[in-house]
Amino acid sequence: MHRWLAPVVAVLAALAVVAGPAAPALALPSAAPQPSGHEEDDEPQLITDVIEATNRDYVQAKSKLEKSKKRQAQLAVEVQNAQQELDALAPQVGEMAAQSYRTGRVGAMAMLLESNTPDSFVKRASALDELNMVNANKLAEVGAAKTRAEQAKLALDAEVREQQKQASVMAKKKHDAEKALALVGGKGFTGGLVSATSPVARIAPGRTSDGTWRPESCSENDPTTSGCVTPRTLHAYKEVKRAGFNRFVGCYRPGGPWEHPKGRACDWSLQNSGFSPWHNNDTRMYGNNLAAFLIRNGRPGSASTYVIWNRQIWFPANGWLLLQRALQPHRPRAHVAAL
Repeated sequence: MHRWLAPVVAVLAALAVVAGPAAPALALPSAAPQPSGHEEDDEPQLITDVIEATNRDYVQAKSKLEKSKKRQAQLAVEVQNAQQELDALAPQVGEMAAQSYRTGRVGAMAMLLESNTPDSFVKRASALDELNMVNANKLAEVGAAKTRAEQAKLALDAEVREQQKQASVMAKKKHDAEKALALVGGKGFTGGLVSATSPVARIAPGRTSDGTWRPESCSENDPTTSGCVTPRTLHAYKEVKRAGFNRFVGCYRPGGPWEHPKGRACDWSLQNSGFSPWHNNDTRMYGNNLAAFLIRNGRPGSASTYVIWNRQIWFPANGWLLLQRALQPHRPRAHVAAL
């Protein structure tokens, strides 16, 4: 009996590990985790790796957005300058158009016929054609420049909108990843050794139509001892096993006022036999991932009551708190309790 008081992963999550996941984005229903903590190719990413990646993506997205905004401002100036040139040419073009309307080609011919010599006639004709050509070319050139700038700005406006959208997406992913790490205790608590996702547990039995949970007695055989557990505790035990956590576990034990004698709690060890505190990355990550699985699948209104792990206790409604002295024996294991 004393070995149960040794340091272990105490998961006392009112194993309603099964009221559905607290955050669907963290769900990984298709594959069970490798809770051993070893670096496997098919193992879920560490949540700290996800945070690092999202931070990097966010910075890149912001950089692209700022670059596009600068180019957008430059194009706006180009459009404005082209418009100013067109505005400056407008009176001259208008005067030419009005003069042409008043005199038509006769006025131009009269001006040419006033020439005293053939050379003067040719010079006047050339000057008139050149003036018309210069103005026409200038108008066409400025108009084309304005059109190009407007088209480029329209395309860039669309690009900026898309990049703003992507920056918002990256910011949300960054926030969600940081929030997910905080949910499982934060980097200081976990050492960053916790998977970014957890499997989704199946709903616990005994839920009533109004959302509450029916009382249960210690009516099922405890698979870990010769004692008994409640149906919901047995369900939670099976769900944790199904998620891949197969190291030593003990549920029922007599004596005391807490959940174990009532068949409502299980202690999950970090090793294959007996209990001891985490002492390397493997045992720490196993406990982190086990607690994360229970927490991500627990929430206010679920059948979970609390999870104890690594000298802290987690409640669905309150989050993580320092473990009180009365519960210090649970420091080395994950302890889970069910309603």
